[in-house]
Amino acid sequence: MSALLDVRDLRVEFDTYGGTVQAVRGVSFALEGGKTLAIVGESGCGKSVTVQSIMGLIPRPPGRITGGAATLDGHDILRDQKIDGKDIRGRLVGMIFQDPMTSLNPTMTIGDQIAETLQVHRRYSRRQAFARAIELIEMTRIPEAAKRARQYPFEFSGGMLQRSMIAMSLACEPAILIADEPTTALDVTIQGQILDLMGDLQRDTGMAIVLITHDLGVVARMADDVLVMYAGQVVERGGVDDVFYRSAHPYTLGLKAAMPTNRSDAEQTLTPIDGSPPDLFAPPPGCGYFARCPHAMQACEGNPPQAFALGTGHEARCWLHHADCGQDAGAVYREHSQ
Repeated sequence: MSALLDVRDLRVEFDTYGGTVQAVRGVSFALEGGKTLAIVGESGCGKSVTVQSIMGLIPRPPGRITGGAATLDGHDILRDQKIDGKDIRGRLVGMIFQDPMTSLNPTMTIGDQIAETLQVHRRYSRRQAFARAIELIEMTRIPEAAKRARQYPFEFSGGMLQRSMIAMSLACEPAILIADEPTTALDVTIQGQILDLMGDLQRDTGMAIVLITHDLGVVARMADDVLVMYAGQVVERGGVDDVFYRSAHPYTLGLKAAMPTNRSDAEQTLTPIDGSPPDLFAPPPGCGYFARCPHAMQACEGNPPQAFALGTGHEARCWLHHADCGQDAGAVYREHSQ
């Protein structure tokens, strides 16, 4: 099946007073219709910048796309300079932002904000758009939709605001929904409801989802495929079972070790990843994880690792997988994946 969204070697930089930040360094991925791709990693790894740059949402200047290609439904949206227009945002790609309270206009009712999307992209009349907004609010399981559509954001709870953002992002029935930390600041019960809602809507509409998160529990629940990012690069990619049960990069192992588990036979001590991410003003010449990696070798410091294929669709950028590394990579990863 051909990819709905195909990104190749994307590179994004930001000019600052301190120098140029190389925020995204050669990211590639493909997304098929009806599938969920999770992009995971700690804050600052380039997850949000990757998708925001594709949608034309990074400020330019200081940001700029310095390389790569992004093909959406067969069209090269970077080369054709379509990322800044309404041809893409809202119509083909919807987005749920991290903080709905700051993403919604406090001076407009929820219904008017959803209706505005339909007026801009679908040329609905105001009455038609507002009626459809009420239907969308009902679809996201907010009770008393007609009443709620006439209320303002401050009258909504956090979970209802996030549902409103989902309704807005789905107004034009986009082929792709980008969810940037959609459960941030929500309690566990509401998180579960939001994730269930997204899953149900995906099954009903057939849309693809790009899920940006640092919560591996959310990834395990929602994703079909996973990209693990570190220091602006993809260090491991694969199906969700490959990444969770056959982890093949030390950073992925570190993320898993820092995640709580409900297994009764597992050690309950959480192990943090020592050290700090590298300075992206001057990225290291070799592996970006070298300074923090418990399995680092001399070759890792000055030689950027290639992507080693480990199975169908599963690959990792780690020199441990090289035939001449001198360590048994299989033993290392099996031990930590138990």
